[in-house]
Amino acid sequence: MSELAKVFRTRFSALVKHEPLPGVTYPEVLMVDAPLAPRWRVIALGVGGSLLGIISFFVFTRALILFIVWLGWLAAGGPGTLQAYGTAAANFEVPIGMLATNLGLALLIPISVGLVLLVHRFHPRWLHSVQPGFRWRFMLACLLASLVVLGGLWVVSRIGQPWVFAPEQQWGWYLLIVLLTSPLQAAAEEYFFRGYLIQALHTTSSSSPWFGVVGSAAVFALFHGTQNLPLFLYRFAFGILAGVLVVMTGGLEAGIAAHVVNNVVAYGYAVLSGTVVATHAVTEIGWVELAWSLVGFGAFAAVAIWIARRMQVAITTPGVRFGGPAEV
Repeated sequence: MSELAKVFRTRFSALVKHEPLPGVTYPEVLMVDAPLAPRWRVIALGVGGSLLGIISFFVFTRALILFIVWLGWLAAGGPGTLQAYGTAAANFEVPIGMLATNLGLALLIPISVGLVLLVHRFHPRWLHSVQPGFRWRFMLACLLASLVVLGGLWVVSRIGQPWVFAPEQQWGWYLLIVLLTSPLQAAAEEYFFRGYLIQALHTTSSSSPWFGVVGSAAVFALFHGTQNLPLFLYRFAFGILAGVLVVMTGGLEAGIAAHVVNNVVAYGYAVLSGTVVATHAVTEIGWVELAWSLVGFGAFAAVAIWIARRMQVAITTPGVRFGGPAEV
């Protein structure tokens, strides 16, 4: 190990002060075993960390999106004004807009990791799952299941509707961006909303692991801006079911799998049907579409929980201290 790596590891270890209690669920991970700690301080840490994450997201994401769009404008030879190009990018009229947005949202991963490490002083590995760490075999199984269940129900829900093949003008770039960055964007949203927010909000109300699930789902739905009631309920229901999966499977993998497949299928078809701009700008859906979505999310959740039990994945932290006594 190089000297630089040793220094980094030493400083990183110095930042980690706590570890989860033995045998607790995913939402309870950030609860510190410190009976003498004032309750107001614990609540302030959870609320403050959540607000810091949201503020950081808006500030740094916007900055990164603007920077990427500016680079795209320069690379394209500066067509028209930067403002007009930026508007087109924001509407996904050019591929750079989709790329910038997805990479901007991807910042939620380092933001979540930073909050867990720097605010709560836990090792970020507990953000992945209660194992701890990311469970790749379980993730792959859930990815295949979501492709079959969600993809299959999406096809069935389109019975009676015309299939349109009218690819976007720059469909190759769009499709490449969808395949490479939509999974990253979907995973990032899960890390923040179903990962950090569920854990942080739970510290403010330790009576039930479901407080963080409902709270994070509401924030997730509101984050999407203008929307009619069925679309809000669609996003809220997805947040609830993804949160249920976090509790019932002990980690983020199942929710990430569902989110990835949902976004890749939606935008993949939009690229091939020439409806990327319309898909990005959607602000309302019908009750029938909501019903189909609820059936799909519910069916996948049931399958993912079954897979978790078959694979015997951990749903609580280890029964003994994972890395030695916690410092309080």
